[in-house]
Amino acid sequence: MSEEKEKTVRIDKWLWAARFYKTRSIARQMIEGGKVDYNGARAKPARPVEIGAVIKLLQGNARREIVVLGISDTRGPAKEAQLLYKETEESIKRREEISRMNKELALINPRPDTKPNKKERRALINLKQNGF
Repeated sequence: MSEEKEKTVRIDKWLWAARFYKTRSIARQMIEGGKVDYNGARAKPARPVEIGAVIKLLQGNARREIVVLGISDTRGPAKEAQLLYKETEESIKRREEISRMNKELALINPRPDTKPNKKERRALINLKQNGF
Protein backbone atom coordinates (compact mmCIF):
# COMPACT_ATOMS: atom_id res chain seq x y z
CA MET A 1 0.00 0.00 0.00
CA SER A 2 1.41 3.41 -0.90
CA GLU A 3 2.06 6.18 1.64
CA GLU A 4 -0.52 8.49 0.05
CA LYS A 5 -3.27 5.90 0.23
CA GLU A 6 -2.50 5.27 3.91
CA LYS A 7 -2.92 8.96 4.70
CA THR A 8 -6.35 9.18 3.08
CA VAL A 9 -8.28 6.35 4.74
CA ARG A 10 -11.74 7.51 5.74
CA ILE A 11 -12.73 7.17 9.40
CA ASP A 12 -15.78 5.04 8.60
CA LYS A 13 -13.60 2.64 6.60
CA TRP A 14 -10.92 2.59 9.32
CA LEU A 15 -13.45 1.81 12.07
CA TRP A 16 -14.75 -1.07 9.94
CA ALA A 17 -11.21 -2.33 9.21
CA ALA A 18 -10.28 -2.10 12.92
CA ARG A 19 -13.37 -4.24 13.66
CA PHE A 20 -15.22 -1.77 15.87
CA TYR A 21 -18.33 -2.14 13.70
CA LYS A 22 -19.46 -5.09 11.63
CA THR A 23 -20.22 -3.13 8.46
CA ARG A 24 -19.17 0.21 6.98
CA SER A 25 -22.78 1.33 6.90
CA ILE A 26 -23.10 0.79 10.67
CA ALA A 27 -19.85 2.72 11.17
CA ARG A 28 -21.22 5.52 9.01
CA GLN A 29 -24.51 5.60 10.96
CA MET A 30 -22.65 5.82 14.27
CA ILE A 31 -20.50 8.68 12.97
CA GLU A 32 -23.47 10.57 11.53
CA GLY A 33 -25.39 9.98 14.78
CA GLY A 34 -22.68 11.76 16.78
CA LYS A 35 -21.42 8.63 18.51
CA VAL A 36 -17.82 9.08 17.27
CA ASP A 37 -15.47 11.94 18.19
CA TYR A 38 -12.16 12.52 16.42
CA ASN A 39 -9.59 14.49 18.46
CA GLY A 40 -12.33 15.99 20.62
CA ALA A 41 -14.57 17.12 17.76
CA ARG A 42 -17.55 15.45 16.14
CA ALA A 43 -16.40 13.39 13.17
CA LYS A 44 -17.76 13.12 9.64
CA PRO A 45 -17.58 9.82 7.68
CA ALA A 46 -15.11 11.15 5.09
CA ARG A 47 -12.65 12.47 7.70
CA PRO A 48 -9.15 11.08 7.02
CA VAL A 49 -7.56 9.17 9.90
CA GLU A 50 -4.05 10.04 11.08
CA ILE A 51 -1.67 8.12 13.31
CA GLY A 52 -1.75 9.42 16.88
CA ALA A 53 -5.35 10.64 16.69
CA VAL A 54 -7.65 10.06 19.67
CA ILE A 55 -11.03 8.59 18.78
CA LYS A 56 -13.91 8.28 21.25
CA LEU A 57 -16.66 5.94 20.12
CA LEU A 58 -19.70 4.11 21.35
CA GLN A 59 -19.58 0.36 20.81
CA GLY A 60 -22.69 -1.36 22.14
CA ASN A 61 -23.20 0.12 25.60
CA ALA A 62 -19.49 0.76 26.13
CA ARG A 63 -17.82 4.10 25.51
CA ARG A 64 -14.25 3.54 24.29
CA GLU A 65 -11.33 5.93 23.88
CA ILE A 66 -8.59 4.75 21.55
CA VAL A 67 -5.36 6.06 20.03
CA VAL A 68 -4.67 5.26 16.37
CA LEU A 69 -1.40 3.34 15.93
CA GLY A 70 -1.79 2.15 12.35
CA ILE A 71 -3.87 2.80 9.27
CA SER A 72 -5.53 0.21 7.08
CA ASP A 73 -8.44 0.21 4.67
CA THR A 74 -8.85 -3.57 4.51
CA ARG A 75 -10.59 -5.71 7.07
CA GLY A 76 -8.35 -8.53 8.20
CA PRO A 77 -8.14 -10.94 11.11
CA ALA A 78 -8.90 -9.65 14.60
CA LYS A 79 -5.27 -10.08 15.68
CA GLU A 80 -4.14 -7.69 12.91
CA ALA A 81 -6.97 -5.26 13.62
CA GLN A 82 -5.88 -4.95 17.26
CA LEU A 83 -2.50 -3.67 16.08
CA LEU A 84 -4.18 -0.61 14.52
CA TYR A 85 -5.14 0.98 17.85
CA LYS A 86 -4.51 1.07 21.59
CA GLU A 87 -7.25 1.67 24.12
CA THR A 88 -6.39 4.16 26.86
CA GLU A 89 -6.01 2.95 30.46
CA GLU A 90 -8.78 5.31 31.58
CA SER A 91 -11.17 3.83 29.03
CA ILE A 92 -10.36 0.26 30.09
CA LYS A 93 -10.96 1.10 33.77
CA ARG A 94 -14.27 2.79 32.92
CA ARG A 95 -15.47 -0.23 30.91
CA GLU A 96 -14.46 -2.64 33.70
CA GLU A 97 -16.32 -0.53 36.27
CA ILE A 98 -19.48 -0.49 34.14
CA SER A 99 -19.19 -4.26 33.63
CA ARG A 100 -18.82 -4.79 37.37
CA MET A 101 -21.86 -2.62 38.08
CA ASN A 102 -23.94 -4.54 35.52
CA LYS A 103 -22.98 -7.84 37.18
CA GLU A 104 -23.99 -6.46 40.58
CA LEU A 105 -27.34 -5.32 39.18
CA ALA A 106 -27.91 -8.81 37.78
CA LEU A 107 -27.44 -10.21 41.30
CA ILE A 108 -29.93 -7.76 42.78
CA ASN A 109 -32.56 -8.64 40.17
CA PRO A 110 -32.16 -12.38 39.70
CA ARG A 111 -34.09 -14.28 37.08
CA PRO A 112 -35.89 -17.54 37.80
CA ASP A 113 -34.06 -20.75 36.98
CA THR A 114 -36.90 -22.09 34.83
CA LYS A 115 -39.77 -20.70 32.82
CA PRO A 116 -43.18 -20.81 34.52
CA ASN A 117 -45.34 -23.81 33.59
CA LYS A 118 -48.88 -23.50 32.26
CA LYS A 119 -50.51 -23.28 35.69
CA GLU A 120 -48.02 -20.68 36.92
CA ARG A 121 -48.44 -18.59 33.74
CA ARG A 122 -52.22 -18.54 34.22
CA ALA A 123 -51.75 -17.47 37.83
CA LEU A 124 -49.42 -14.66 36.75
CA ILE A 125 -51.87 -13.48 34.09
CA ASN A 126 -54.73 -13.48 36.62
CA LEU A 127 -52.57 -11.60 39.09
CA LYS A 128 -51.67 -8.95 36.51
CA GLN A 129 -55.27 -8.55 35.28
CA ASN A 130 -57.01 -8.55 38.64
CA GLY A 131 -54.36 -6.84 40.70
CA PHE A 132 -53.22 -8.00 44.11
